[in-house]
Amino acid sequence: MKSNPYFFLFFFLFFLSVASAQQDSLLVTPEKKSKKELKREQQEKEYEPYNALAPAKAAFYSAVLPGLGQAYNGSYWKIPIAYAGIGTGIYFYLENDKQYDRYRDAYKDRLAGRPDEFDNRITTDGLIRAQEFYQKNKEISILVTVGVYILNIIDANVEAHLRQFNVDEDLSVKPNLDFDALSGKTNYGLTLNYNF
Repeated sequence: MKSNPYFFLFFFLFFLSVASAQQDSLLVTPEKKSKKELKREQQEKEYEPYNALAPAKAAFYSAVLPGLGQAYNGSYWKIPIAYAGIGTGIYFYLENDKQYDRYRDAYKDRLAGRPDEFDNRITTDGLIRAQEFYQKNKEISILVTVGVYILNIIDANVEAHLRQFNVDEDLSVKPNLDFDALSGKTNYGLTLNYNF
């Protein structure tokens, strides 16, 4: 007789589900039940009731002052990330603006016939290309800064939405083995249990 590996796998899953069901029935003693009730009460204390205005408040706070919405949500670790992103964008904008002004002044001096700081090192076309390069980098820096600011607002809003979901451990997936007495075949499957 040839052995079927699936039969052994499902027999094992069936044995596991029966053993876990028996263990659950053994755990319902008055002492264990009180622990379950205490655990449920603790989860209910941690769960915040639904507040429809919480996401709007968090987004508004982050729009007024970046990071304030994250503080409202209790995610204080995100505040330095928001300020680092905005600060980096502002730093690169100021640095590119300084370089743009430097090449722009040299270009104006050259057009007026005055000596400039790049006399024989850079051509006039090179000064024009440098101005275009730093102008483009200034615009990219502005876009990055605005993007991080908007992400800060979106993050505060989404986190305020997600904090209101009740996530507890009453959801479980268990293997299931069912013997059909009418047809004489075994049905295999998974059972999704949700406890109220």
